[in-house]
Amino acid sequence: MMFERFTVQARDVVRGAVAARERLGHRNVGTEHLLLALLNGEKSPVAGLLNQAGVDAARVTEAIDRKVGRGTEEFGDRDAEALRSIGIDLSAVRSKLEESFGEGALEAPPARSARRGLLGGWDFSNRFSARAKKVLELALREAVQLRHREIGAEHILLGLLREGNGLAALVLTEAGVDLAELRRRTLDSFRTAA
Repeated sequence: MMFERFTVQARDVVRGAVAARERLGHRNVGTEHLLLALLNGEKSPVAGLLNQAGVDAARVTEAIDRKVGRGTEEFGDRDAEALRSIGIDLSAVRSKLEESFGEGALEAPPARSARRGLLGGWDFSNRFSARAKKVLELALREAVQLRHREIGAEHILLGLLREGNGLAALVLTEAGVDLAELRRRTLDSFRTAA
C-alpha cells in the first residue's frame, strides 16, 4: 500500500484531515479537509506556500461553512424547510420510517473495525470521498514522476491541485489563487530545498 511511503508530515496531513472532518461534523473526508490539514502546520513549507497565496485556515473554514455547512445530518434545517414548502414533513417521514423499520433505521451502520496500521487503522474505503482518495493517489503519482522516494505534504498539495475539481480547488480559486502558479511555486520549493 502507498501509505508506507508517506513522510511523517504527510501522515500528519491525513490525520489532520480526519480531525477536520470530525471537527466540522462531516460524514467523509473531502479535499477541503485535506486543504485544512495542509494549512495546519505552523512551520510547514506547504502552509507557508498557501499563506503566501493569501489562504489561511480561517478563510478556508469560512468558505467550507458557506458551501457545505456543518453537521452530519443528511437533511439539515434548510432541507427540512425546503421540503416543507412543497408539502413534505421531514419529521413525519422519519417517524414513519422508524415505525416501519425500527428505531435507528436511519442511522449509519457502525464502522467496521480496521486493522491497525501506519495510519491508525483508518478505513479509507468509507471515510474518504472519491475525490480525496484521488488526491492521495495523485500525490503518489507526483512523487513517482518527480522520482522522489517518499510522499510528503508537498506531494499532497500537488495532488490536490492536479485533481482540480474538488471543494478545495473551488475554495482556492474563489480566494483568487492561480492553481497553476501555486503548482509552479510548489515544484520550485523542491528545488530550493535540495
